[in-house]
Amino acid sequence: MYPFTNYLDAMARQSNKFISDLEKAINGEYSAIDCYAKLANLAGNKAEREQILEIRQDEVKHYQNFVQLYQGLTGRPPQAKIAEECPNKYAKGLEFALVDEQKTVDFYLEIADQATDPFVKDLFRRSAADEQNHAVWFLYYFMKNK
Repeated sequence: MYPFTNYLDAMARQSNKFISDLEKAINGEYSAIDCYAKLANLAGNKAEREQILEIRQDEVKHYQNFVQLYQGLTGRPPQAKIAEECPNKYAKGLEFALVDEQKTVDFYLEIADQATDPFVKDLFRRSAADEQNHAVWFLYYFMKNK
């Protein structure tokens, strides 16, 4: 009887999936912030420590952007939690970080591809580019410390 019912149902499902993906991104960034503070303390020299702290600062920026977007869409703050525990050994932590960053690149690009809002599309593409850069640094330090 109403030709737009299926369209509206599809839009609601897409919206729910986006909110779920956004919550996953927030938890990932929250976890990375915590993990990279640990990694910076485990770093063997000042240059590595400073670079990891710079990466951590990017993650703080992503987290803040995603939280702001989430609050704008839902009207409430997210309940961020640690998604995965960071290893306590430097080399294991570097490997963990580089794998996580690479997975995050794919995840953020998928969100960007599905987004219809130009701001959201740009936010996730820019974040994916940052994550790719982070992965390169972590790979470099992982190979150097192996």
